[in-house]
Amino acid sequence: MAKISGLGALVTVQDSSAVTQTISNDVTNFTFTTPRAVEDITGVDKSAKEALLLLADYTNTLNGVFNSAAGASHPVFKDVASTSATRVTKIAPTASSGASPYLQVNALYTDYQITRAAGGALTWQAPGVLQDGTPPSWT
Repeated sequence: MAKISGLGALVTVQDSSAVTQTISNDVTNFTFTTPRAVEDITGVDKSAKEALLLLADYTNTLNGVFNSAAGASHPVFKDVASTSATRVTKIAPTASSGASPYLQVNALYTDYQITRAAGGALTWQAPGVLQDGTPPSWT
């Protein structure tokens, strides 16, 4: 795989009705992590640490510009506080090559934070967590 930039990224998130919406145009930046829990299994006979990898996890935070148009970010996240819908989330760091790797997970969004800055910018942040116990993997 060649080195790529994050230009032309693709972000899709299902709304609470399980309809996939492409919200890339509203997303200004994103982060996601795929950590593993670790158990320290170091015996007293060792001089260095021993460890076992445990459960896989996933978290993401999407940040964007408020857009209330049909199929845009606000309709996707507006009912986060009142629904427990699993939202399939797909993040492709760059979609311009057509063969971009992507990460797709079943996520629960835990908040939909809207900020009106002093200068008038209206932005949002939506943190998500792994929902179904399936380890995230790149495709």
